[in-house]
Amino acid sequence: MKAIDLFAGAGGFSTGATMAGCTVVWAANHWPAAVAVHADNHPATTHVCQDLQQADWRIVPSHDMLMASPACQGHSKAKGKERPHHDAMRSTAWAVVSAAECHRPAVVLVENVPEFAAWQLYPAWCAAMHALGYALAPMILDAADHGVAQHRRRLFVVATRSKHPIELALQPQPHIGSGQIIDFDAGRWQPIHKPRRAAATLARIAHGRARHGSRFVTAYYGNEPGGRSLGRPLGTITTIDRWAVVDGDRMRMLSIPECRRAMGFPDTYRLPERARDAMHMLGNAVVPIVARDVINAIKTAA
Repeated sequence: MKAIDLFAGAGGFSTGATMAGCTVVWAANHWPAAVAVHADNHPATTHVCQDLQQADWRIVPSHDMLMASPACQGHSKAKGKERPHHDAMRSTAWAVVSAAECHRPAVVLVENVPEFAAWQLYPAWCAAMHALGYALAPMILDAADHGVAQHRRRLFVVATRSKHPIELALQPQPHIGSGQIIDFDAGRWQPIHKPRRAAATLARIAHGRARHGSRFVTAYYGNEPGGRSLGRPLGTITTIDRWAVVDGDRMRMLSIPECRRAMGFPDTYRLPERARDAMHMLGNAVVPIVARDVINAIKTAA
């Protein structure tokens, strides 16, 4: 099965498709750094760096499956209040319709935050896909149910050129705790009690110790005051450092290799040397193992 990857980012969709035995023939993104990372890890794929709302779909190779993860900004609750650029970000989803209209692949697979389905124009987007002959099967999946050490709920819309929506057989896997992806012998540890440590951070750690003992993970911001046991998956990996690990009287943020494992990428997957860019790409990525499982289920049901 040949696939293309729109809004490819760091390459989570492409990596999952490759795991499922697909050949990713073309990938595109507007951010040069992300295109460079994708090309480094998927050298056989043709890469384009451009605004996909301006794409000429006629030059894209033929394919059986279109994968796309349009911008989630403006949908995600994590972004807070409405901002002027959100309409433009939400409109990236229409590039999927344009590409599908041109090529009519057998399968279109779209990933986004669950709030995508609450978008005011989501019914119109669905109607456009229906007009092109696609039946839509939306489903919300949690990466933790696919053996990834992270709770990450995302909407997957499986569009097929069929009379009825496809039914996928996805079996939940046992959850993996964050302790399995953390290396306690690595990283840049700091004393918990140091000058200018925020009172809110100390309060989180105190709550975590009371509930989980001396070793646990805690969100550095957000609404998790009590931390998480190492036997539980992490909460969602975001585009900026969020999760810290506490070990006795020391603590540190999760490292990029640990966040890469929590996202389900192979340890050999190459990311930018600049940690800020790597974290941003990971936080925006599709979890490869979830993509693999969905694509395998599509192939089985076809």
